Amino acid sequence: MCLGIPGRVVEIVEGYADQLALVDVEGARRRINVGMLDAPPAAGDWVLLHMGFAMEIIDAEKAAEALSGLEMMGSGAREPGVREPDAREPDVHATDAHQPDAGEPRAVEDRQPRVRRRFEVRGVVQGVGFRPFVYVTAAELALTGSVANTGSGVVAEVEGDADAVAEFGRRLQADPPPLAVVESVTVTDQPPTGGAEFVIADSSTADRVRTLVSPDTATCRDCLAELGDPADRRYRHPFITCTHCGPRFTIVTGMPYDRAATTMAAFEMCAECRTEYGDPRDRRFHAQPIACHACGPRLELIGENGEVIGDGDQALRAARRLLAEGKIVAVKGLGGYHLACDARDEAAVTELRRRKQRGGKPFAVMVADLGVAEELVTTAEDERALLSGGRKPIVLLPRRTPTAGAGVAAAVAPGNPDLGVLLPYTPLHVLLLGIGDDTPGPDALVMTSGNRSGEPIVTDDAKALTELAPLADAWLRHDRPIQVPCDDSVSRFVAGAELPVRRSRGYAPLPLALPFDIPPLLAAGADLKNTCALGEGGYAWVSQHIGDMDDLSTVDALTRTAAHLGLLTGVEPEQLVADAHPGYRSGDWARAHAKGRAVRTVQHHHAHIASVMGEHGLGPGESVIGFAYDGTGHGPDGAVWGGETLIADYKSYRRAAHLAYVPLAGGDASVLRPYRMALAHLRAAGIPWDEKLPAVAACPADERDVLAHQLATDFGCVPTSSMGRLFDAVASLAGVRHEVAYEAEAAIALEGLARSASEEPAGSAYAFGLPTGPEAGEPVVADPGPVIRAVVSDVRTGVPPELIAARFHAAVAALTVDLAELCRHRTGLGVVALGGGVFQNAVLLESTQRALRAKDFTVLRPRLLPPNDGGIAFGQLLVAASG
Repeated sequence: MCLGIPGRVVEIVEGYADQLALVDVEGARRRINVGMLDAPPAAGDWVLLHMGFAMEIIDAEKAAEALSGLEMMGSGAREPGVREPDAREPDVHATDAHQPDAGEPRAVEDRQPRVRRRFEVRGVVQGVGFRPFVYVTAAELALTGSVANTGSGVVAEVEGDADAVAEFGRRLQADPPPLAVVESVTVTDQPPTGGAEFVIADSSTADRVRTLVSPDTATCRDCLAELGDPADRRYRHPFITCTHCGPRFTIVTGMPYDRAATTMAAFEMCAECRTEYGDPRDRRFHAQPIACHACGPRLELIGENGEVIGDGDQALRAARRLLAEGKIVAVKGLGGYHLACDARDEAAVTELRRRKQRGGKPFAVMVADLGVAEELVTTAEDERALLSGGRKPIVLLPRRTPTAGAGVAAAVAPGNPDLGVLLPYTPLHVLLLGIGDDTPGPDALVMTSGNRSGEPIVTDDAKALTELAPLADAWLRHDRPIQVPCDDSVSRFVAGAELPVRRSRGYAPLPLALPFDIPPLLAAGADLKNTCALGEGGYAWVSQHIGDMDDLSTVDALTRTAAHLGLLTGVEPEQLVADAHPGYRSGDWARAHAKGRAVRTVQHHHAHIASVMGEHGLGPGESVIGFAYDGTGHGPDGAVWGGETLIADYKSYRRAAHLAYVPLAGGDASVLRPYRMALAHLRAAGIPWDEKLPAVAACPADERDVLAHQLATDFGCVPTSSMGRLFDAVASLAGVRHEVAYEAEAAIALEGLARSASEEPAGSAYAFGLPTGPEAGEPVVADPGPVIRAVVSDVRTGVPPELIAARFHAAVAALTVDLAELCRHRTGLGVVALGGGVFQNAVLLESTQRALRAKDFTVLRPRLLPPNDGGIAFGQLLVAASG
């Protein structure tokens, strides 16, 4: 018998085809749906109530036992799931305050006027259990009507007593399902039409599509419990899901969000799944990805010669065995394939690094649980919550010093102070790591994007067999198509708040509120860490991570991503926006796809600052002191900017200060070989190229001669004020990194050393040179020469690299505060915005934020979008919309 509340039927309510009854529950009378009973109850019958439904007709003895049991549990007679009445509100379920004496006949409840209202709900309300929530809420309140998905969200029409309809409207906004985000509810009165039931109607596509689709969500606790329960019919089902978890964004093929508009359309539900799908009391009521062993996707393991090694659970066990043997397995996940190997196996990780031509770029590690994570990294409470929450991004965390036999292979993240850790977010991952009495296998797996270096993540099964053939020994795949590629998100906590590094799975395509309405626009983003964005009205949709625009496949991925985002949002751009760099492929893409529409260009660093302003909701008339520190951005003077102080609003900016220019010789050659930037800064600071300095010694003699000629003649040089390149130079001068294999490698290593410094750098801090009396109309030029000279002095006297790194970080933070104070003196502004990829550096961001606040500045820093170029598209929208 279901746990419920006993109540006694007073009467069958007229006008509802015997579907509703007035039931007395210990003196309080409620309207209850009795449609699930085999036959309508009679007045005086006892019924067992659960979630607004009469589940069973019982006798007086069972009713007394049920009441006694509830009292023993301390739950009184309140039905599970019923909200306690608020003292400020009337109890809408108690229809009569008068309690009749024993033997006194109960009066028929006072009739309220019957009303009908239409509720149009916008937001993340499809694929998150919103219609089941509406259905159950209407049933609890004895309302008739319907609910349906539309291209704009969800529409519900309800009819019944005025108080009950009002309570329904309150619950829509106050008590939605856990994954739902209610953006707005529009209410209109309708003429009552009668009716005896509440139904889920067919979805409508007649109106313009503007629905906010939920991101993919990690497997919920209930599904995990069923996954490991031998008595459950979904025991060890690799695709277990419900309305609270599982794939959403990556399986959507059209709108509105129904099974027919997902990649699950080809999987016909079995009878049991269809019963759950249609049962409003079930957790899988209208869960579009619902499936089971009988009717869901199928797993198979493919060997390196294309043979099927096993399917279903056999495939999982064989894949786990291969991983334990040191093999590399391509694993099909939610948004694409991963390449997986045992993270504790040095030979396996080294081989994966060799095959993928990864250089020294760190791998992410998926661990079985938080306990394994704690063995590898140190975590705070907020970081543990982020690791184990519904989004489950890769979280960058400080590595523990491994004990003998513990830790991950050195090749996982060579020379990196942090480790990117994530927990399993699909049932397939959970099973791959092993549950219950599974044969022990690796408890920590390298999980890196399944692609060739520089290309988008592979999603197609046929392409996976060919493109990943040089990389993988086997393929663990399934037959549910992936509609949208979506990499894992990467995040970290800095100064008590999340700092996104890559916003993708679990976050995209959630909208961002705009501080003012904008026309329909499409922003193409930048060339590194590309994302695009659509905006219209009060919202913007920033895409998932696309990648670096280095080859045609990534450009094609941008095309597909923009089209799919348009399908989901219904935004039809009237104008396109691109970075002002004349050579960016993203700009070429925007012009190629303009189709007669205007293409507006936006200066790179202005977009960085506008992105931070917009994220914090600053209005169109507000200005900030913006610090944009990054590696590369095209300046209107033809120089490579990157150490910028801007006085900015959305419409325009003025360059208030910048780092002094030094020559960037050979473009990418100086980016990949930081010793070249070190030598350029040495020359600018008037310091001879002494071979005793690590940076000079690292530069081959013949290259040194050519570089000297370039710097003397400006041949092949472009001036740069880049803060990122200054970090590279200091890293090389300190002997930390002379060459890099991936972006910001030298700066990351320098940050790690700064964190490990054993003493405070303030006693002998470095300082940038600032002019004593700059003219008010000219940008202040901050000279890094004094810092370079101090670094060289410390290197020559044997100061440890850790202290050099800490002193340099402190100098950059101090420079930022000095320039902010100068700008405040000139403009009266007291709000500072920090943007650009250099502010991914936790040491710099935390120390700069702390120092600025100590000087009474309001500090705006990224929290929802990355400070790097992954957030540029959002800023481009705001600048373009401002004129």
